[in-house]
Amino acid sequence: MGFTQSISTCMGKYANFHGRATRSEFWWFYLFVVLVGWGASIVGGIADPTAGSVLNLIVSLIFLVPELAVGSRRLHDTDRSGWWQLIAFTIVGIILLIIWYASEGKKESNKYGQPLVSE
Repeated sequence: MGFTQSISTCMGKYANFHGRATRSEFWWFYLFVVLVGWGASIVGGIADPTAGSVLNLIVSLIFLVPELAVGSRRLHDTDRSGWWQLIAFTIVGIILLIIWYASEGKKESNKYGQPLVSE
């Protein structure tokens, strides 16, 4: 899955917490959100430093639900519940989530659905 396809897929499944997501879908969308956030900070910061922070906060809130949804689907691909995202509130949890997000998905069907073909 490519960059633009990942964005359209994740935005199309804006609040879909069911199913599975490939590594490429997750990471390309994550990169998109980071780049948009940086862009918002830079554009807003040109006018006023406070405006950059506010604009970045607004962008972060807009993409919060799709980020949680694709994160949940990514964890489903590794046969874990999406609720594991809550461990991000701990330092060790962030490291563990990054490892899980980067892990290869299960090749067989699981309770979250069929494996996705494109990686």
